[in-house]
Formats: sequence, structure tokens, C-alpha cells
Amino acid sequence: MAQKLEKRALDYIIEDMIDMVQNSKDEIFNISEEARTEYWQLEKELQETREKVAKHISDGDELEQKVQFSRQRLAEVSRDFDQHSENEIREVYEKTHAMQTKLAISRQEEKVLRDKRDELERRLLSLNETIKRAEGLASKISVILNYLSDDFRQVNEMIEEAKEKQEFGLKIIEAQEEERRKISREIHDGPAQMLANILLRSELVDRTFRDGTVNEALSEIKSVRKMIRSSLYEVRRIIYDLRPMALDDLGLIPTIKKYTSTVADYNDIEIEFTTIGQEKRLHQEYEIAFFRLMQEALQNAVKHAEASLIKVKLEINSTMLVMVVKDNGKGFDPEQKQEKSFGLIGMRERVEMLDGTLSINSTIGEGTTIVIKVPYTGF
Repeated sequence: MAQKLEKRALDYIIEDMIDMVQNSKDEIFNISEEARTEYWQLEKELQETREKVAKHISDGDELEQKVQFSRQRLAEVSRDFDQHSENEIREVYEKTHAMQTKLAISRQEEKVLRDKRDELERRLLSLNETIKRAEGLASKISVILNYLSDDFRQVNEMIEEAKEKQEFGLKIIEAQEEERRKISREIHDGPAQMLANILLRSELVDRTFRDGTVNEALSEIKSVRKMIRSSLYEVRRIIYDLRPMALDDLGLIPTIKKYTSTVADYNDIEIEFTTIGQEKRLHQEYEIAFFRLMQEALQNAVKHAEASLIKVKLEINSTMLVMVVKDNGKGFDPEQKQEKSFGLIGMRERVEMLDGTLSINSTIGEGTTIVIKVPYTGF
């Protein structure tokens, strides 16, 4: 009884933490997207303003020449007053006055546009800093949320049988530490290195702006912006490997299509993905479970089976979910206990939690076929 109460309390704490972290992540994402949208709008507005400034300068210079010519004409008419009619004198005077007024208005509009251009450039720099900070926070929160919403849940379910599965518990810890090392290594070699380079380049931009020309500084800013895009791509790739956002937004089938395509391109192998039945959204726990099952089976085939062709099939019907992952790799003996077989053990645990079955058919030299069947009537 006390153990059940303790489990419910732990569930409540984890759920509460997940909600808070998810809300924080959503807020940061919204801030980042709003800032990025505003950045694009301001960038477009800045370009238009620069064009208007250039046009006002050109039109103003042309108008100034016309004013000088008109003033010379007015001086000639005033000097030869007796040779011109009153209407001619009035016409020259009014024309000169009108052009002078127009020139003054044009120069004032030019000044306003210059001030607007300078303000837009300052706002763009500020927004760029906001976007970088928001992306950095979002990547960190996504990693935290993944552990809370997925790994912590698995550990919580395993606590009940920890005494009976001590070896399994140790393997969980070992796998988590390995995953942490992998994430740490990827962040250190990817985004962390890029951010360090961006910092150095930003200092170079500052020196260039102070010692050089505006064009040189703008050129350096473009280079920094390119590095930021590369860093952002790496962060999003790491986040996708941890837990693809498309799984929540689009569902299981589109996410598997994208994932298999990415794995195929990255490892230069052929992966065929087919679906049978209803292409509908499933309950979240089923979508997460089947994505993880597919991910683990696919990685095993790529890393251990050395396969050149992998076929993934997902069938969704009114009573059952069926997934088949078949490869043409080197195969293994399912009866022989494999060292560090945590992946297969974890897959079995996931399937059993959904009251399903997992079968493995493999022969050395003839590839491996994994079949997962889970009852489902949640439409």
C-alpha cells in the first residue's frame, strides 16, 4: 500500500514538472518565433527604407538643381523688370517658391527616413541576440523535457520490479550514462564549438565596425549569421534525435517517414517504409512507443546487422497495430544470450506495457525480422 502511494506521489511530481517545463518551452518557442517573424519583417522594411532614402537623395539633388536654375531665372526677371509683364514675374516667383518648398519637404522626409533606417538596424541587432538566446534555452529545455517525459517515466515503471530485475536496472543506468555521454559529445563537438566561433566573430565585427567601414562590418555580420544558422541546424538535429517535435505535431506516420529518410541518407543505405490501413493519429503513448520501437530496431539493423536494405511496415487496423522491421544483414542466433542486449530488453518491456507481443526471427547470414503486435481500439 505504501509503495503504491509512493508511486502515485512520484507520478504526480513528474507530471507537474513536465507541465511546467513544457509550458516554459512553449513560451520560449513562441518568443523565438515571434522574434524571428519580426526580424524578417524588419529586414524587409529596412531594405525598403534604404531604397527610399536613396531615391529621396537622388530626387532631392535633382530638385536642388532645378531650384538653382529657377532662382537664376527669377534674378534675371527681377533685373529686367521693365521687359517682362507682371504675370510673367509672378509666375516665375511662384514657381521658384513652390520648388523651394518642395525641396525643404523632401529634405525633411529624407532625414526622417535616415532616422528610421538607423533605428531599424539597431532593432535588428537586438532581435538577433534575442533569437540566439531563445534558441539556446529551447534546446536545453527540450533535452530536459525528453528525460522527464520519456526516460523518467520508464524508470518510474521499473521501480516496482527493481528487486527482481537488478541486472536490468543496472543496464538502464549504463544506457542512460552512455546516452548522456553521446549528447554531451554531440553538443561539445557541434553547437558549443560553433557558438565559440560566433563569439570570436562577433568581437571581430565590433573591431571592424570601429576601425573599418560599415560595409565591412555588414559583411562580417552576414558571415556570423551563416554560422548561427549552422549552429541552429545542429541543435535542431540533436533535439530531433532525442525526440522529434513532428511526433507531437504531425503524428507517427509522417515522423517515421522523415526519420527513415534521414537515417537512409546519413548511412547511405536503402530503407523502405510502407503503411497499411488507416493513417490516423494514435494516442500519444502508442505513438511514442511505436516510434521508439522503430528507432531501436532500425538502429540495431544499421549498427549491428550491417544491413544494406531495411524494410519497415506499419499496419493500423480497427483492432491491432502491427510493425515489421526486416533487414538483409548478417543476422544472429536469438537463442544465444547477447551481451549488452539492453535495446532488445527495452523493446520487450515497451511492448509488454501495451499488452502486446514481440517476436524475433533471425538466422545467421540471412537477416533479421522483428514483428510487433499491439491491440488497439482507441479510434
